[in-house]
Amino acid sequence: MKFAYRFSGLLGTVYRRGNLSFTRDGSSLISPVGNRISVFDLKNNKCETFPLATRLNIVCVGLSPDGSLAILIDEEGAALLVSLIGKCVIHHFYFHKPVHSVSFSPDGKKFVITKDNVALMYHAPGKKREFNAFVLDKTYYGPYDETTCIDWTDDSKCFAVGSKDMSTWVFGAERWANLIYYSLGGHKDVIVACFFEENSLDLYTISQDAALCVWQCDTELDGLKPMPPKNAAREKDAAGDDEEFLEEPKGEEIHGKANPSEQEAREKVKYSRVAKYFFNKEGDFNNLTCAAYHKKTHLLVTGFASGIFHLHELPDFNLIHSLSISDQRIASVTINCTGDWIAFGCSGLGQLLVWEWQSESYVLKQQGHFNSMVSLAYSPDGQYIVTGGEDGKVKVWNTSSSFCFVTFTEHTSGVTAVTFTSNGYVILSASLDGTVRAFDLHRYRNFRTFTSPRPRQFSCLAVDSSGEIVSAGSQDSFEIFIWSMQSGRLLDVLSGHEGPISSLSFNPMKCVLASASWDKTVKLWDMLESWRTKETFILNSDVLVVAFRPDGKELAVAALNGEITFWDHESAVQTGSIEGRHDLQMGRKELDKITAKQSAKGKSFTTLCYSADGQSILAGGLSKFVCIYNVKEQLLMKKFEISCNFSLDAMEEYLDRRKMTEFGSMALIDGGTGDEDGVAIPLPGVKRGDMSYRHFKPEIRVTCLQFSPTGRSWAATTTEGLLIYSLDSGLIFDPFELDIDVTPSNIRKTLHQKEYTKAIVMAFKLNEKKLIQEVIESVPSDEVDVVCSSLPDLYVEKVLEFLASAFEISCHLEFYLTWANKLLMMHGQKLKTRSVKLLPVIQFLQKSIQRHFEDVSKLCEWNIYNIKYALAMSQQRGMKRLAEEPTEDEENLDSDSDYLMQEVHKDNSSS
Repeated sequence: MKFAYRFSGLLGTVYRRGNLSFTRDGSSLISPVGNRISVFDLKNNKCETFPLATRLNIVCVGLSPDGSLAILIDEEGAALLVSLIGKCVIHHFYFHKPVHSVSFSPDGKKFVITKDNVALMYHAPGKKREFNAFVLDKTYYGPYDETTCIDWTDDSKCFAVGSKDMSTWVFGAERWANLIYYSLGGHKDVIVACFFEENSLDLYTISQDAALCVWQCDTELDGLKPMPPKNAAREKDAAGDDEEFLEEPKGEEIHGKANPSEQEAREKVKYSRVAKYFFNKEGDFNNLTCAAYHKKTHLLVTGFASGIFHLHELPDFNLIHSLSISDQRIASVTINCTGDWIAFGCSGLGQLLVWEWQSESYVLKQQGHFNSMVSLAYSPDGQYIVTGGEDGKVKVWNTSSSFCFVTFTEHTSGVTAVTFTSNGYVILSASLDGTVRAFDLHRYRNFRTFTSPRPRQFSCLAVDSSGEIVSAGSQDSFEIFIWSMQSGRLLDVLSGHEGPISSLSFNPMKCVLASASWDKTVKLWDMLESWRTKETFILNSDVLVVAFRPDGKELAVAALNGEITFWDHESAVQTGSIEGRHDLQMGRKELDKITAKQSAKGKSFTTLCYSADGQSILAGGLSKFVCIYNVKEQLLMKKFEISCNFSLDAMEEYLDRRKMTEFGSMALIDGGTGDEDGVAIPLPGVKRGDMSYRHFKPEIRVTCLQFSPTGRSWAATTTEGLLIYSLDSGLIFDPFELDIDVTPSNIRKTLHQKEYTKAIVMAFKLNEKKLIQEVIESVPSDEVDVVCSSLPDLYVEKVLEFLASAFEISCHLEFYLTWANKLLMMHGQKLKTRSVKLLPVIQFLQKSIQRHFEDVSKLCEWNIYNIKYALAMSQQRGMKRLAEEPTEDEENLDSDSDYLMQEVHKDNSSS
C-alpha cells in the first residue's frame, strides 16, 4: 500500500479571525481559518482549503484586483505571497511588526500595509519573475497611534488611513503639488473604517463609538496637480545620495503634520465636514466593530459587538435593514463586486454567513463546533462524516462539498462518541448528559433516546454490524449498557470492570464486543451466550482504546504506557506490539518546566484506526503528529504533521530562550488583551486590559482518527478542525508486472489493431491513468460485453477501481455505468469470494455512483415538473380551441401528451 496521502481539506472550521474577501467575480469567498485559507464557491456549493499554511494565525488577507494573487499576513507580521491560480506560495516576507490591514491599489501596481503608526506603500508583484517581490516605495508618517484601516480612490492616486488616535489621514500615492497629506479629526473614538466616494476625494469615516462623518473635498480627482519636475528631481537626487550607503533602498519618507502652517496649507486640497450621523446604540458595550461600503450602490454595512448589523444608504444615511445574526461580536464584513451578497464572520462562534440583502435570504450559513471536536465517524459509503463536539452538537458534513448540511442540538452536554449504523441512515451519539441518541438522516430528527436506570456519563459507544444492538460505556459506574435499537429498551447491564470504561468496539464479523478499561484489562463479551465474558486480556497499563481489524480477526489495543499491542482474540494470544511513545514526539508547552523528551514519557496514543484493507493502523494522541504503522512488520511507515501553527500550544520541541526572563516565562504575561476585542481599561495607567482576563493558547492534539471505508482518505479531529488527507495517485509512478514490451506506443498499436483486452491489460501494467482512460474510452460500447468476459480476474478489481475514480471527473456517465454493470454481472460470484479485500473498492464505486444518481434524479424530477407544466398549459390552450372544433384535435392532443409522458418516464428510469 502506497502512502502518498496529502492534505486535501479542512472541515469543521469555517472562520477564525481576520478579514473576509470576495474574489473578483464575486461568486467565491475567501475566509482565513487559523493559519490556512478556505475558498467557498457559492455558486457551485463547494469549499476548498489551500494546501499551504503560515506559521501563525492569519490576521490580514489582501487580494490583487485581477484575482490572481493574495497576500496573507500572520500575527507577527510574516507574509506569504500566494498564487490563487496555482494554489502555491510564491514569496516570503517579514514586516517585523504586527500588521493591521493590507490593501492593493485598484490598478494593481501598488499595495499599502499599516503597522504601528505608519503606512508602507510597496510596488505590487508583477506578472514577470522578480528577485524581490516586495519593494518599498514610500513610508507615510502622520498618526500618533496605531493605524487601523485603508481605502483607495478609484484611480489609485490617493489613499486614506484610519488610526487609533481618532484621526484619518489622506495621502497621495504620488507627490501631488496640492495634496501630499491631509489630516481629518471630528471623532471621539478609534477609527474603524474609512471609505472614498466613487470617482471622488469625498470621504466617509466611521469610529468605534458608532459615529459617521461625511467629508467633502473642494477638489476633484482630475484637479490633483503633479509635483513640478525640478523639485521632484532634486528630491530624487537627495534620496539617491542616501541610498549609496544603504544595503537596500528604503523608499521615500513622507512626514505628515496634524496642524500644518498657513503657508503649507495655501493652494492645497481642503476638506470640510458636511454631516455627522450616529447609529442607534442599544447598550453601553455596543461598539461598532467592522464596516464595508459598496461604492456603486452607495450601500454601507456596519457590524456591532452585540451581533447586530445595519444597512444604510449614503450619503443621506437612510436605514434599509437592521438585523441580528448572533449574540457574538461581528469580526469582519465585506460586500461582493455586484453589491448583492454580504459576508459576515463571527470569530467568537466560528460562524460564517453570506446574506443576499435584497431577497433577505441566506446564500451560505455555516458554523463549526464552538469548542473542540472530540469524535468522528465515516458513513459506510464514505460520502458523509459525522462529528461530535464538546459544545454538545452533532454535525454531519458532506465530503465532496465540505459543507455541514445538518446539525443536531438535542444533547445538553459534551458529545463523547459518534457512529453510523451499517445502513448509513442512522447516526448514534453518546454524551456526558447521560443519554445515547439516535438520529434519522431521512427526516433529520432524534427518533430514539437511550438512557440508564440511574444517570450516568457515557464515555464511549459501539453499534453491532446489524445496527440492532447499541452499547455504551460509563465513566462513573464502570458498567456497559446494552439497548435494542428497535424497541429502545435496555437489554442488559454488563459489570466486571473495576475502572472507567475507555473504549468499546464490536467485531464486524461476529457478535463479540470488546471493552477497554482503566483497570488494565480488555474484556470480550459474547452476545450469543447472554453476554458472558468470553475472554479477559490483562495488560501492564491502563487501556485507552481498542479497535478490531475490518475482517474481525485481530484486535489492536493502546495503553497508557505508549504501547500498541495486537491480539488474536480467538486464541487469546498476543501476536505483536509496537512501542510508539517516542514516535508520538510530544511538543513542549510554554509553561512546562521539563523538556519535551522528558514529558513524552507520560504520553500515549489515545485513538487508533485500522486502514480499510487492515494492513496498516493509524495512531494519534496529544501531539501534532499522526503515525501510520505496518501491522505485519510492526514498523513506522510515515508520520503526518497535522499542523505547523505556532499560535497553538505544545508545538515547539525546545525551549525558546528569548521568551524567558529572570522572573519566568513571558507567556505568563497576558500581552494580547485589550488590543483587538476592545476590552475596557479598568484602572488609570493600565494599557493591556484587565489583569483578570484569562488568555490561553489551545493545545494541539488529535482526538479521533478514522479511515474512509473507500480506503482513499482518512480524517482526524484536531484542535485545528477536521482534517482530511486523501490519496494522491497523480504523484506516483507505480507499474504493475511491467516488462520491456509495455510502452505507450505499443499499447496504442495494440489498440489500433482492435485487441482491446490485451491493450487494457498492457495499460494497467504501465499504470498511467491518462493512458488507461484513453484505452477504455476507445472500446466501442457494443464490444464492452466481450471485453469484460475475457478480462483476467486479477484485472477486474483494477478496472473497477479505475471506474470509481473516473466517475468523479468524467462526463461519459452511461458508458462507464455499462462497464460497471457488465463487470459486476459477469464476475460477481468470483468477487464475492474476495469480498473483504474488495470492500473498499466496491464502496468507492458505490459512493461515486450514488452521487451521480442524486444529481441526475434531481434533474429528472425538475424536467418532469417542467414538462407537466408545459402539458397543462398546452391542454388549457387546447381546451379553448376544442370548444370551437371538438373533433380530431382532442384525440391528437391526448395522444401527444401520452407519448410525451411515456418518453419522460422512459428517460428517467434509464437514467
